Amino acid sequence: MPDAYIVDAVRTAGGRRNGRLAGVHPADLAAIVLNALLDRTGIDPAAVEDVITGCVTQAGEQSFAFGRNAVFASRLPDSVPAVTIDRQCGSSQQAIQFAAQAVMSGTQDVVIAAGAESMSRVPMFTNLSLHRQAGIGTGPVSESIAARFGVAEFSQFHGAEMIARKHGFDRDALDRYALESHRRAAAATEAGAFTHEIAAVIVDGEPHLRDEGIRYDATLEGIGAVRLLQEGGVISAANASQICDGASAVLVVNERALKAHGLTPMARIVDMTVTAGDPVIMLEEPLFATDKSLRKAGLSIDDIDLYEVNEAFAPVPLAWLGHVGADPARLNVNGGAIALGHPLGASGTKLMATLVHALRARGKRYGLQTMCEGGGIANVTIIEAL
Repeated sequence: MPDAYIVDAVRTAGGRRNGRLAGVHPADLAAIVLNALLDRTGIDPAAVEDVITGCVTQAGEQSFAFGRNAVFASRLPDSVPAVTIDRQCGSSQQAIQFAAQAVMSGTQDVVIAAGAESMSRVPMFTNLSLHRQAGIGTGPVSESIAARFGVAEFSQFHGAEMIARKHGFDRDALDRYALESHRRAAAATEAGAFTHEIAAVIVDGEPHLRDEGIRYDATLEGIGAVRLLQEGGVISAANASQICDGASAVLVVNERALKAHGLTPMARIVDMTVTAGDPVIMLEEPLFATDKSLRKAGLSIDDIDLYEVNEAFAPVPLAWLGHVGADPARLNVNGGAIALGHPLGASGTKLMATLVHALRARGKRYGLQTMCEGGGIANVTIIEAL
């Protein structure tokens, strides 16, 4: 079967809720990373055959063919189509997998996978809450779904608490993990580890180049003082991912495009897996998706040099580590979403940008990325750095 290659991967530095990026329209935010890919690879913009764009809260400024609006805001010509997809937190990771499937099939040769989310300008759940406030509809869980699963709604917060209890993590373990995320992100930033993956966003005449959510002075005591989200629980805002504004993009091509456009690949996509399981505990599926992906690729976890497991909530990567028998030193080596932020639809291509550049910086070979997603779904993508 033909291969799919990653030519380049880029992201914006994250912006905190109502922070430095809050004044940027999400279509313009997405356009920044699309333009950055064109600049960095030198590819003819007209050669791009599709832009697959992840976005979770498709409302307000992120509605009405959001991916296409990102194209309009960029230097891509009007002839480039786009589509907007929602696989919840894995939206732009799925965009990578769809792009890879397209170029591997030969139906297209050059596809951009991207994602963008302005959680300041289009707050999470407003595509649901504004309808409720207006008295329109009853919500996404129908009577038949409620009867099948025994819940009135699916909650990622309850799912995180369930994973912590199931796998035996107390608050101290989660808070210690959160502290390590900040420490790694701070060290990576100070060492310039993110320099090659970040595209500048000009804010008030100055380039935004540093992830805004990192707490350089984080302490275990400070993290432990944050109020719990549920009485008697273990999850707090401090050991969960940060609300974030951001965009990211990956250029995916086949060998025909490499030759035709004189491109040099950074990585080859080895395996693409998506699985689904229990929607009530919801966030545990990366464990089982990873098992399947490794089997398909003919690899063991020991063969994987670096892993990016989205830090939606601290119990998720911790449970993943224990289940697959992974080395904690190889996990989220430059910090994760607890420190860097989780811009929902942009996180998949964001993590891929970090993974590709981290592998190459360390001279390593294999990387694995996985995300927990709403509905009990998980994507896994394995790459080989070139």
